[in-house]
This record gives sequence, C-alpha cells and structure tokens, in this order.
Amino acid sequence: MPARILVVDDLLPNLKLLEAKLKSEFYRVATAQSGHEAIEKIKKEPPDVILLDVMMPEMDGFETCRRIKSDPLSCDIPIIMVTALSDVEDRVHGLNAGADDFLTKPINDLALFARIRSLVRLKGMIDELKLRDQTGEQFGISEAGSSMIDIRGSKILMVDDDASQAQQVQAKLHEVGADVIVISDPAQAVESTETVDYDLIMVSTQLTTDDGLHLCAHFRSQDSTRNIPLLIIIEENDTDLMIKGLDMGINDYLITPIDSNEVVARVKIQIRRKKFQDALQDKGRKSLDMAIRDGLTNVFNRRYFDIHAEKMLNNSFSSGKPMALMLLDIDHFKMVNDTYGHQSGDEILKQLPLKVARCIRPTDLFARYGGEEFVIIMPDTSIQNAASVAERIRKSISSEGFTIPVEPGNIHKSISIGITYSETDDTISTMLERADKALYHVKNTGRDKVAVLTKTPIKK
Repeated sequence: MPARILVVDDLLPNLKLLEAKLKSEFYRVATAQSGHEAIEKIKKEPPDVILLDVMMPEMDGFETCRRIKSDPLSCDIPIIMVTALSDVEDRVHGLNAGADDFLTKPINDLALFARIRSLVRLKGMIDELKLRDQTGEQFGISEAGSSMIDIRGSKILMVDDDASQAQQVQAKLHEVGADVIVISDPAQAVESTETVDYDLIMVSTQLTTDDGLHLCAHFRSQDSTRNIPLLIIIEENDTDLMIKGLDMGINDYLITPIDSNEVVARVKIQIRRKKFQDALQDKGRKSLDMAIRDGLTNVFNRRYFDIHAEKMLNNSFSSGKPMALMLLDIDHFKMVNDTYGHQSGDEILKQLPLKVARCIRPTDLFARYGGEEFVIIMPDTSIQNAASVAERIRKSISSEGFTIPVEPGNIHKSISIGITYSETDDTISTMLERADKALYHVKNTGRDKVAVLTKTPIKK
C-alpha cells in the first residue's frame, strides 16, 4: 500500500488541491486545518510524511514542526514545509525547526513527488531499525530522537573544484565543530572513502572534470559508502537535476549561491539522522548479537527469526504493504561434508551469507533456518521484485566459487530457492509452508532454480 501523507493547511482550497494531486499518485492522504489538529491526528495514526503549511493562525508551521519533532513518538516523521515565503532566512528557520525540506509555492509537482519518495524510503529504514530494537526489548533511545544528537567531531567529505565555494562551506561548518575535508579530484575522493569513515558526503554537480551525479551513484554502489548520507550542490532552478538526484538516493541538496546558515542547517539534519541510525544499529548489535546471531555464519538465528518475523508480518498487515519470504537451500551440501570434510562445509556456510548480503537491503531479515537452509524476509516487496532478487542471488552463488581449506581449494556450489509473499490471514508458519513447497519443487525438478508459490494466483 502507498505511503500515508498528512497535509496540514488552514485553507480548505489548498488542502483539496494537494489532496487531489497526491491521490492522483496513489498516496493515501489525511488532512488537518490547524497545528493542534495535526498533532492529534499524528498521535492516533502517524503518517509517513507530513506536508506542513507555514502561515497558519494560532500555531504557525514553525511551532507545529517544533512540537512534532520534540515528541519521541513523532520526531522521526519527515516534514516538508510548504509556503509562499521564499527568503533564505525563512528556509533556514524551517530547517532549524526540524523540517526536512522547505518548498515554495507554487509547488513544482515533480519536485514534490521526488522529495516524498525520498523521505518515504528514509522513514521505512528508520521504522525497520526501531522495530529491530523493540525485538531486543529495547524501546528506542532515551533522548527525543535524532534532533538531540551533537554533530561536533563529525567527518564530512566535500567534493568540489570551486575553491571559493568550498572554502566558504568548510569555514562555516568548522564553526559548528565539524571536520570538513575538501577534495577537488573525484578519483582522490573515492580513494579517501576507503580509509576515512565519513558521516556525510557533499558533492557539487558543477564539477569540471566529472559528473557529480555519476560520482554519487558510485558512492551508493559501494559497501563502504552505501549508507552515508549524500548531499548535492546544484544551481538554482535546476529542478530536473534535483529530481534525478533524489530518485537515485540523494538525501538532500543545496542551491547555489550557497547560504552559510542553510548549509549548517541541512548538514545538521543529515548528520544527526545518520548518527541516530548508527546508534540504533550499534545498540542492536551490542545488546543482541550474543543471543540472536548464529555462531557459525553470524547471521540471525532461528530464535530471533521466530520472534522478529511475526513483528514484520504484523507490520506488513498494518501498513498494507506486501512482504516476501524466501527459503534458500545449498544443493547437495552433504556431499561437501562427505568429500571434503566438515571444516569445508563450515567454510561454505560462513561464506554464503557474505555473497547473499550483496544482493539484499539492510532492512531485509536474513537468518539461518537450520543446517544448510537460510530464510530471507523482504518487507515492502512485491512477489515479482522478490523473484528478481532471488534470481540475482542464485546467479551470484552459482557463478562464484567457495574457498575451502583442502584440495582443490575452490569449489562451485548452487542453491535452490522457494518464494512466497504475505496474503490475507497468513501467518509466518503458512508462509514458510508455501516457500518450503516451492523449494521442494525446485529440488525435484533439477535444483539451481527459483520457484514461486502463492496462495492466490498471480494476475498477469
């Protein structure tokens, strides 16, 4: 089911216009005509994104934003402030209040939808991390969300060959305690990410020697930089480039000529969110690893899967978004143990998750189900997309060898995969049953394949 958007505006015609536009893109829409009404609706049913007008009586958009962001239960809902105000000072005011973006009327529909898509992806990531935290009986961090995290000492990489612009940004961010490294050569910037753990990467799209978006795409494709926030610098009114950047995974953008206060506000938002996500991930790892990780493969164990999978299914039903499940089994695994010894079998079991991890998302649940069998749950994933991922995993495993400690030193193995997805009245047990039947079919018809089994026939 599409994301739920809350539109807040005191003028009914504005509400109706935005509601119609959003529904035409198949979003679910709720409306509120005051800040107080919006806060009450958020408490009852938190949205995925909030579109918030600035100029409202009694409580303006800035104050409404501050109140939403100060509540631990709503502080991580992305907010786009919408207004006729166009001064940079107003934009900075909104960002400092906790808004994620500040769009000026009349709104460019393509830019709005691109920003919503970007923020919905972000919200999904944070929600999944929080859900994992709850699985370990840790209900969030004690501070009121990501806005409470300090950015002093944060490492920022700025890729820009405009020396004057880079110096201006570097000086302003140094004032708030950030450590900014400016590199003009894209190749050197990429090399730098291999040795420095950055909290944010800023890339100018006006580089003279390279395509800034192409460089961002490279950062997104690498394991070491995939989860680092990306902020691009674009020319004013270059809406097409901004939309393209957001759709490819850019987190935020700055418009030239850069305002010093705006760069600080936007950088703070991205770094605080990164540190908040890192804190959730680190907390989960430290508190749960001993109890929930499989000792051999280091993926989640069956005990954790049984608990967390039910939460993911309930979340799928409540959000209306599909959830896919796949079972993976290493073909003829017993033959490895019999021929090369159990140590070789263990090596294959340890190496397989590393290969699979390159094909799935951080939000997907990957666990050892038993023996040489693994299970993956993919939230917000259609059966068609799950089948594509499964095929990518199968090809990756079959094409790459496994290193073993005895002769011949490297052997090739294949896997079989059975897939299904969540449907009405499903349980994890019924989904596992269907995936197991699909897996059984693959094993009886040649192995090294992917099979899909659903409760309801898939519409062509």
